[in-house]
Amino acid sequence: MEKDILVLGIESSCDETAASVVKNGRTVLSNVISSQIDIHKLYGGVVPEIASRKHIERINIVIETALSEAGAKLSDIDAIGVTYGPGLVGALLVGVAEAKAISYAADIPLVGVHHIEGHVSANYIENPDLEPPFLCLIVSGGHTHLVIVKDYGSFEILGRTRDDAAGEAFDKVARAIGLGYPGGPKVDALSKEGNPDAIPFPKAKLEDAPYDFSFSGVKSAVLNYINKVKMSHGEVNRADLAASFQKSVVDTLVEKAMLAAEDHHMDRLAIAGGVAANTTLRAAMKSACGQRGIRFYYPSPVYCTDNGAMIAVAAYYEYKKGVRHGWDLNAVPNLRLGER
Repeated sequence: MEKDILVLGIESSCDETAASVVKNGRTVLSNVISSQIDIHKLYGGVVPEIASRKHIERINIVIETALSEAGAKLSDIDAIGVTYGPGLVGALLVGVAEAKAISYAADIPLVGVHHIEGHVSANYIENPDLEPPFLCLIVSGGHTHLVIVKDYGSFEILGRTRDDAAGEAFDKVARAIGLGYPGGPKVDALSKEGNPDAIPFPKAKLEDAPYDFSFSGVKSAVLNYINKVKMSHGEVNRADLAASFQKSVVDTLVEKAMLAAEDHHMDRLAIAGGVAANTTLRAAMKSACGQRGIRFYYPSPVYCTDNGAMIAVAAYYEYKKGVRHGWDLNAVPNLRLGER
């Protein structure tokens, strides 16, 4: 009987300080997240310097709590996984420095994890039948990628955003209509009160790259619509605007995912990232997959946003492949998927 492998995952790429202990890459023993949302919403978005300082204040207690809730000691941990990119450089440095210090002091192997690989890996936690290969749509505040997961930690990138990420567009539109930060959940909630067909916002089509995304156009169309209504002294129906904007984004995401699934003969599709928690996107993707006989996977909302469990899961599969990092591991804020 094989020994259980326990991985401590550390995540600090943006404004969540998170740590988790995961057993054998699939069983979450603890998942502790200290969010900074209440602080950053005062400024309408994440302030990098504040985020870094808060990570420093909270990271030790978050890790101690994760170990305690898992009933584990550092001597029980087989590997430490940590996000080293992409993300805010100061925030990443806090997590990387902490992971290296613990790894050195406790003589535990260190595994650097790509943040997007972590988001993809969140799907393994609650779906024991999900194994590569499969198609995955990653949608978050900083990233929109459509990839084939060829193996654990191995990706073929089919498409990515040319400009704004989907989550970034949500945040900017939310700010424009006075919803505040974070924008995604607030737009999703307000859209339930509106008519998604009230305003025909555009959907970008990129003829030279059918799987690529562009959301700056729809964002600009929303801002132009608001200005036009205000200039005519009208009143913006925020619920209709939120619903119509969200429909444009969701339709684009679903259409491109279905096109990729058809072209590449994929019968399994997963979504990942913060925007994967959007209820309209989940429902639309589930319906589209159901019509085509595609099995659809998605994480619970707590595993869509940044968390340590997804990093521990990704680190487990890297660790099993023999990946180890040394004391020269550094934060790489612009790390691209597939780079090491």
